[in-house]
Amino acid sequence: MDRFSQLCRNQGLKVTPQRIAVYKALKTAKDHPCADKIHKQLLTDFPNISLDTVNRTLLTFAKIKIIDIVEGQGDPRRFDPNREEHHHFYCLSCNTIIDFHDPDLTQIQLPDDITRSFTITGKRLCLTGYCSRCRHLASAGVTAVG
Repeated sequence: MDRFSQLCRNQGLKVTPQRIAVYKALKTAKDHPCADKIHKQLLTDFPNISLDTVNRTLLTFAKIKIIDIVEGQGDPRRFDPNREEHHHFYCLSCNTIIDFHDPDLTQIQLPDDITRSFTITGKRLCLTGYCSRCRHLASAGVTAVG
């Protein structure tokens, strides 16, 4: 939490109990939660916190590069506290996002027309398909619901 507090202060942000709670909820999440999920989790301790406050806090954290935004396939915006280089697998059935690491994918050479036309600041591959649970459910004729 000391690093989080310092990053906030360096960006001119006050370290409020609500910001700390949003950050802790995201850091302890086992998935890549959306703002609504974090909001519901915080209502017990912060009954007056609004969904808008949670969403704006998460967007602010992304802007100052404390967390990343992970776009789903038409889902609400999801957030990722893991700032290390990694890639994602997105399940088309249950909407789970799973992190994976592969240095070869991170080091992939980009086409010249891309590097000439754009300033690349990072590489993150997102694979789509069906996770092992949903693949097995599909073969049994059942549809998973995330």
